Amino acid sequence: MIRRGLFGILLLACATPAFAHHGSGSFDLTKSVTFTGVLTKIELINPHSWIYFEVKEADGKMSKHRCEMRSAHVLRRSGWGSELFPIGQGVTIEAAPDRVDPSSCYLNTIHFANGSKMDRYGQYVKAPAGGVTEVRGVLATANLEKAKARPAKRPSGEPNITGEWAPEQVVMADPRGSGGGLVPLSTLATAKPAERGGGARRGGGPPAGPRLYGGTELTPEGEKAAAAFKREDNPRFSCQTTSILFDWTFDGPVNRITQNKDTIVIEYGQMNLKRTVYMNQKTHPANAKLTRAGHSIGSWDGDTLVVDTAGFLPGVLNAPVRHSDKLHVVERFTLDPTANTITRTYTADDPVYLKGQYTGRDVIGVADQPYTEDKCKEQGFIDYSKQTKK
Repeated sequence: MIRRGLFGILLLACATPAFAHHGSGSFDLTKSVTFTGVLTKIELINPHSWIYFEVKEADGKMSKHRCEMRSAHVLRRSGWGSELFPIGQGVTIEAAPDRVDPSSCYLNTIHFANGSKMDRYGQYVKAPAGGVTEVRGVLATANLEKAKARPAKRPSGEPNITGEWAPEQVVMADPRGSGGGLVPLSTLATAKPAERGGGARRGGGPPAGPRLYGGTELTPEGEKAAAAFKREDNPRFSCQTTSILFDWTFDGPVNRITQNKDTIVIEYGQMNLKRTVYMNQKTHPANAKLTRAGHSIGSWDGDTLVVDTAGFLPGVLNAPVRHSDKLHVVERFTLDPTANTITRTYTADDPVYLKGQYTGRDVIGVADQPYTEDKCKEQGFIDYSKQTKK
C-alpha cells in the first residue's frame, strides 16, 4: 500500500519550514468510521506509531484492524504511553478510513471503557481518578523545571549547550486531526476559529520563475535527479536519516548535545543519528570514511559554535533534493541563555546538485521529555488487510 499523502508532504517540506507533519497517506480525511472492539497491541515506533484492535462482526467472526498514530517521540512529548492502552480492554475508535486498505485507518479519537478519551493531537496528563486529562498547550515536565537552574556557561567559559533539546511541537488546531491548519503548541489555546477550519491553501498557482530549494536553484543534474525521485528513495521509508539538516527539527524530535574536552557529541532523536564534532582538529582528514553524518570539526566564534562538515555518503538533502559526496555544510549554533533556546543557521554547498547555497534557520528549546533511542519500523506501505488473511 502506498502512503501517497505522506510522500507528497515530505516533498513539499523541501520548500517549507521543517515543522511539516507526517501526511495522511491514502486516508480519506473527509470521511469517518467508528469501530467498537478490543485492543490487541500498541506499537510506539517511528516514523508512525500504530494501535491494533479486533472487532466482532455480525457473523460472530473477529476482524483485525489497525490505526495510524503519530511518531513515538512526539506522542511521548504529548503525554502518551503504552500504559494508557490496556491490552484486552474494550475501546471505541473514531477514525478516517484508508482508501486502499480496509483494515487500516487514521486515528482521530479513541474512547476508553473508563470514560476518558484521547484525540490524535491531544496533550495529556494522568488524571487523579484514573484516565487522562487534556492540556491545551505545553505540558509542564521535570525536564522543563531543570531548565530554571541551567548554568549559561561551562566552567571552561564556553556557552553551556549540553542537554536535551527539541523544537516546539506543531499540531493541528483540530486535536482530532480531521481538519484545520498547523499551529505552534504554545498558541493552541488562542488559535482563531479560522485556523480550525479546513480548506485548501489560497493562491494564484505556483510561483513564477524557477523553483527554489533552500533559496537556491538546482543544477541540471539536480533537476534531473529530483524529477526521477520516487517515494522508495526517501531514506525515512527505510528507517534511515535523511540528512543532518532535515532531521534536526522535522517532526519534533528530542535531540541531545554532550560537550566533552575535545569533542561535542550531537545525537538526533530522529532515526538516532550520532555525530561527533572534533574541537581539536583544523581540517578534515583526507581518508575519512564517508558516512551519513559526515566528518565534523568545530570551533567557537565568540559564543557561537561553528561546525564544518564534509565527507558525506551520497544521499538525500531534503526530498526530492539529492546530494553528492561533494556536499559541504557549515552550521552555526548560538545559545540564548535567557530564553534557553539554541538557534541554528546553516549553509550547504554541493556543485553537483545545487547552483548556489542551500540555507536555513531553526530554533530548539529545552526538551520537555528526555532523549530516547526510539525504535523505527516502517509500516505505512503494508496492506494490513492482506496480512491478516495469511
